[in-house]
Amino acid sequence: MDQFRTLVILRRLFPLGISFRRDFRRWIWWGTPLPRTSGFHEARAKALVDAFVSLGPTFVKLAQVFASRPDVVPEPYLSALGTLVDRVPVVPFEEIEREIISAYGRPPEEVFESFNREPLASGSLGQVYRAQYEGRDVVVKVLRPGVEQLVASDINAVNRILEVISARWSNSHIRGFRVVVDEFSKRIGEEMDFRQEAANAIAIGDRFATNPRVLVPTIETALTRQRLIVMEYMEGTKVDSLAPQISAGRLNGSRVVESVVEAYIQMMLVDGLFHADPHPGNLLVTDDGRLVLLDFGMVVRVEPEMRRTLIRTALSAVGRDANGVIQGFYDLGIVEPGTDMTTIHRLVEILLGMAFDGVASADIANRILADRTLADDVMRTIYDWPIILRGELVYFGRAVALIEGIGARYVPEFNPVAFAAPVILRHRRAVIAAMGDDVGGRADLATVLGKLAGDITNVVISASREIVSAIASQLPALFA
Repeated sequence: MDQFRTLVILRRLFPLGISFRRDFRRWIWWGTPLPRTSGFHEARAKALVDAFVSLGPTFVKLAQVFASRPDVVPEPYLSALGTLVDRVPVVPFEEIEREIISAYGRPPEEVFESFNREPLASGSLGQVYRAQYEGRDVVVKVLRPGVEQLVASDINAVNRILEVISARWSNSHIRGFRVVVDEFSKRIGEEMDFRQEAANAIAIGDRFATNPRVLVPTIETALTRQRLIVMEYMEGTKVDSLAPQISAGRLNGSRVVESVVEAYIQMMLVDGLFHADPHPGNLLVTDDGRLVLLDFGMVVRVEPEMRRTLIRTALSAVGRDANGVIQGFYDLGIVEPGTDMTTIHRLVEILLGMAFDGVASADIANRILADRTLADDVMRTIYDWPIILRGELVYFGRAVALIEGIGARYVPEFNPVAFAAPVILRHRRAVIAAMGDDVGGRADLATVLGKLAGDITNVVISASREIVSAIASQLPALFA
């Protein structure tokens, strides 16, 4: 099956791969880059999304991870992949019913007082149904039949393809793809064991038990199995679909964003237990403005030392200390071995200026182009960009992207630093207690962690991509 699946994947993705390669070499191994218009990139981004959808659940799930990786995927592909949330065909109920009978030894109507056979949602890994159990409204999520074998086959196929590509065209982009696939491979098994999801939901629910603004569904542990989970039904609107309620004055946009920021600050910096799949379908808002967290298949534990390192890096960024930022990147394990420090230092200084002084990427590009030596160094460095998000930072970046997205949507002139600082200030004691005293007196913790809410790593990487685009648009003038 693996070999056949590899052929299927190649048939769908090979033409796109050749097209991407020709962006850099017209004749694959030699030649100048092919000129590409913005319209071409948008059309190709749509073709990429369609290919991922056609390849099924594994690729839909992978797309969600790639959609939060500006260090690996540039625009407009980043935004296009962000639209690919659980766009997979519905499994016929007859197949789902067989899974329920296998789990309980009897059909759903004999287990539940009522069971709606029309799915509430069809996710990349499972389908969700509404039911009633012992007088309580519940939802029943059932793993897609055969999905474990398909995911394993897809991961093996993708790894084989990446090995061949890496042997011929090794650069940071390909290595970044491998990092994403490796991290995905480590986590996806947990997502396909609903007993683990139940344990995660209970643990996070316990931590939010005293927070009236955040709700976590209660798990029906007696009914939960490896391939099936039952939990409390909660009503709400997806966090990215609240514009009508906000416009009508039924909800306060700033209050909603504040709840999301507060929840993720608590999970990331206080509890160290992090909801790592924060797409809008997994965050609902009730009619009275409370935040509902859903889907705990992907939960990451963040050790105190990792959290301390993030804060130290943010402190360096606030102080415009390029050496400290680079050292933080090394400590976080996101700088590739053998990286030339001189060019990285020059580039990070430029990017920190862009991130914190509000200098436009086009202005930075013009400065770089004025110095041909620097231009050569920067173009070579960014093409083979040696900073790749790894481990927990992948998921932290996804949360930051979500917060920035809903903030920009609901709060005029949204500034994540200014918005997050007062929230963190309210939780200052809890954060310091979780981190240890070594971060308590070095600077204003609210401001520092507010900068962290802007995710300095993502800021630097995103800014570098913007600079590449600005420089690329002016290359004809440079070499005229």
